[in-house]
Amino acid sequence: MKTFVIILFLAKSVFAENIISNYRNYPISSINYELTKVTKSLLNSPWGITFIDNSNVIVTEKNGRLLKINVHSGKINEISHEIESIKYRNTNAFQQGGLLDVYAHNDGYIYFSYSHDFKKQDSQMVGSSTAIAKGKLYNDKLKNFEILLSAEPKLKRNLHWGSRILIKNDKIYASFGERGLGMIAQDPTKHPGSIIRINTDGSIPNDNPAFKGYSDWLPEIYLIGVRNPQGITVSPSDGNIYFSQHGPKGGDNIGKVEYAANFGWKDIAWGGTEYSGKKIGTAPFKKNYNKPIISWVPSIAVGNINFYEGNEFSDWNGDLLVCATNTEMLIRLDFENNKIVGKEIIFENKIGRIRDFEIDKDGNIFIIVDGKETSLWKMTKVN
Repeated sequence: MKTFVIILFLAKSVFAENIISNYRNYPISSINYELTKVTKSLLNSPWGITFIDNSNVIVTEKNGRLLKINVHSGKINEISHEIESIKYRNTNAFQQGGLLDVYAHNDGYIYFSYSHDFKKQDSQMVGSSTAIAKGKLYNDKLKNFEILLSAEPKLKRNLHWGSRILIKNDKIYASFGERGLGMIAQDPTKHPGSIIRINTDGSIPNDNPAFKGYSDWLPEIYLIGVRNPQGITVSPSDGNIYFSQHGPKGGDNIGKVEYAANFGWKDIAWGGTEYSGKKIGTAPFKKNYNKPIISWVPSIAVGNINFYEGNEFSDWNGDLLVCATNTEMLIRLDFENNKIVGKEIIFENKIGRIRDFEIDKDGNIFIIVDGKETSLWKMTKVN
């Protein structure tokens, strides 16, 4: 019996080690690259970026500004809009709400996630929730604006909103943070702490979990048990969707978006602890919950993720790029057959807290950096 217990313990330990990763042990990439500023004017806490054509991106700022930037000239045009997002007098990392993600789809609409301010009270968290909306761009004006979904319940809290957007097969996948309430992520009758799936017109797909064996779930919810997910992407090789999320003190991770999945927050913490150091749960992973493909201990403060496609850094094709804020890194995960077979830091401590990035058709990487008076950056290869 003792032998069995020891073997079982060792098996669990090895399994956890295979998932838990320490970025401090990663090699630094030997790739030759150049980072150049695209914008002459300064950005203020940019959060999301999306290409609308080969020359222009749209960038959101947490304070509510919506910008169109020409990536060749650096020219910035401000887009007028009526998105009622939370606005702060002094935007900083501890005030996490605002105008968040942006996603340009091939249906002519631009999709947004943001912290909806139902009472329009400056610097107040009264009756607010993560919302998903869309609109069309006409001559630097956003028109035909429509809210598709706002999370319930509305909460008086100023953290953990999520939120990233992905559209696949005309289905919106959007991540909702648990607003700092922990176990609310285990309640499928509430949106916080979930990834939702709706049609681009706001209707609900009839093959969501609520209609296929999970009748107690809200109809929009696709998976539960997440903390503060701020990245999402789709693999170009097999169509699988992956998301990234912040753990507490340790436990930042990447997981696969699967039907009716439960990632376990806050019964488990993927190797992380409370900020005080207190343990969360009895184990970093449990067999009744979905497991991430990687979990960082210590944390990297994970941002958005994207699979690389392009000629500029052709050796990276099919690999997963990961940005990080507090550790100011861009990481490459060598991704083969849905498994991570290698890890490296592309660069660190060069341009600041990396919040999001997009890759153009040629494989150039455009990066936005969190904070006041930052810029849009372009990363290219140097031969």
